[in-house]
Amino acid sequence: MRELEGENIQLQQALRSHAVVDQAIGVVLALGGLTPHEGWDVLRAISQRTNIKLRSVAELLIEWVRTEELRADVRAELEHQLARTPAHRRADT
Repeated sequence: MRELEGENIQLQQALRSHAVVDQAIGVVLALGGLTPHEGWDVLRAISQRTNIKLRSVAELLIEWVRTEELRADVRAELEHQLARTPAHRRADT
């Protein structure tokens, strides 16, 4: 029974984490006019280049939407990644 309870807790945490990442991908999509796959790639690149866990980057981006405050390193990397998208796609944002 305890094993099942532990597994249930892990699954709940995974679902919450997935929702946070999906929301952050939505933020990136809105900013850059990207496809969902490209949004995922941007989020992952920010995580890798800033050495911040992906879920934490996602949480920072979601918080940024609410507070308009974003860590300088994350903001710089976000701008860098969005600048790498084709110009014709960014023109709509």
